[in-house]
Amino acid sequence: MTAAIQMMPSETLVPRAANNEVCSPVTCNDCGIFGLCREVNGPNVDLRLSETIVKNRRLFKRGELLYRVGEPLRTVYAIRCGSVKTYVLTNDGRMQITGFHIPGELLGLGAIATNHFTSEAMALETTMVCEVPIDVLELYSEEIPSIRQHMLKIMSQEILDNQELMLLLGKKNADERLATFLLSLSRRFQRRSYSPTKFNLSMSRSDIGNYLGIAEETVCRAFTRFQNEGLLVTERRQVQIHDLHRLNSIARG
Repeated sequence: MTAAIQMMPSETLVPRAANNEVCSPVTCNDCGIFGLCREVNGPNVDLRLSETIVKNRRLFKRGELLYRVGEPLRTVYAIRCGSVKTYVLTNDGRMQITGFHIPGELLGLGAIATNHFTSEAMALETTMVCEVPIDVLELYSEEIPSIRQHMLKIMSQEILDNQELMLLLGKKNADERLATFLLSLSRRFQRRSYSPTKFNLSMSRSDIGNYLGIAEETVCRAFTRFQNEGLLVTERRQVQIHDLHRLNSIARG
């Protein structure tokens, strides 16, 4: 596994990106793993305490891998700040991106079935994650039935996201795909108490095209059309959506 800075949960760290911008951590209440922590330690859980299910925090720089294909599943990751892309490599060495993951979301639960990772996860920017050892999670899930229910809800959401992607790739044109993608990010950021209309696209246009099944040039042209029509404004990798209603109309075709 790629080397990363290790730290104990009791430590405080505010990571900064390469441009010296602060990486703003999601609040514990908005983290996907908070429900599990709450079931173990009660509603007033303090994640700085070592007896919670979060046993470690790690900081990854842009381009570093959280895990590789074939590595045994030892840890589930909750993204505290930053972002991550997951992908698989085809037989001829090409990358196929399978998802982008934002603060508050979990990584690794899909590997429970095989006990090893079937994809790779790479930090798109300075990223901090909370680690939950899989043996700790399994132990508590046996003792506290409600933890299993939380895990099922999380995995059910992943299934719904995969279904949305299949529909996206099978039935929509380029503008519809990009609109659906932006709306999906908007909802996910809102779910974590971030702005649904102004957020950072840490992934490249090439990565977006790879994920949506369209060329990078097509992604760039679609962004330009949306901007010319007043739907949104982009500045570097930040997007500000001005018209969610029209974007919804485009996504629906």
